[in-house]
Amino acid sequence: MKVKLTKSTAYKLACLSILLISTLCFANKPLILRTAETQPADYPTSQALEFMGEKLREWSDGEIDIKLYSGGQLGDEKDTLEITIFGGIDLARINIAPLNSIVPETNVFGLPFLFRSTAHMRSVVDGEIGEEILAALEPYGLIGLAFYDSGARSLYNNSHEIHRPEDLAGLKIRVQNSNLAVAMVDALGANPTPMGFGQVYESIVLGTIDGGENNWPSYEASRHYEAAPYYTLTRHTMTPEVLVMSKHRWQKLTRTQQNLIRLAAKSSVPYMRQLWDMRVDAAEAKIISAGGHIGEPDDMQPFVDAMKPVYQKFVDTEIKRKLVERILAVEENDE
Repeated sequence: MKVKLTKSTAYKLACLSILLISTLCFANKPLILRTAETQPADYPTSQALEFMGEKLREWSDGEIDIKLYSGGQLGDEKDTLEITIFGGIDLARINIAPLNSIVPETNVFGLPFLFRSTAHMRSVVDGEIGEEILAALEPYGLIGLAFYDSGARSLYNNSHEIHRPEDLAGLKIRVQNSNLAVAMVDALGANPTPMGFGQVYESIVLGTIDGGENNWPSYEASRHYEAAPYYTLTRHTMTPEVLVMSKHRWQKLTRTQQNLIRLAAKSSVPYMRQLWDMRVDAAEAKIISAGGHIGEPDDMQPFVDAMKPVYQKFVDTEIKRKLVERILAVEENDE
């Protein structure tokens, strides 16, 4: 599949090319890896990338370093993915969703109730399946380096507790602009409403929607718990995020540099997970102390059973079916 460069991305790529040329003209050392991150500087993935930079400086005696552009300075994830493919950015942390149109198998990781637990998800991405997905990115101009967590997403609303799928009937639930997310919420009996994340709080207050679905830290940091205090731990998706490198840049490196980058990327994963787990615990404690109504479904099986038409629609090739079977067969590693 050929990736097309949009006009806005082409403009940003041109600006980044000027930055690269000036960098090459005025400094031969260290090797600076320009890294894109849409999350703020204090977010676990941003801090993990800074940690990766520290390891690279240490292991290369200062010859390799990372320049992190956090907070979306280089564009949104769709833009930074395109620019990375075309070589204007060296490294980018992205959600797996933008990769779905490039490598269809990545769509599987976003399936609802695919992962039994966080430990199961981590075992899958740390193992053979994860390495296969990372390797599948190379023909499309990307070197897959590592998977980061993005947490377990659960449902929240402004009116009542959710014990069974029937409790979702009639609720307007905000979802990401994703066909899979829309199909999932629709299958549960609610009314899916695709909407930008920044619009959610006001939309709940105004009654445009009744709630949404997200992980603990996002639910807390956005203050959505103030407008929709009923949070139900469905943990319906645990879609990982990906750290990728431009293949254009990768091919210009020595084998030693490539090995150091791979090693530093892998070493940043447990650090990111530690920060993430601490952030989840802090967010949960804050919401509970603020009077949030936290609950769990009486029985998860009806929620899982409701996903059968979703799997029939999105697991539409033999490759995907085999991949789902292999993921379900993976056993959790003790952490």
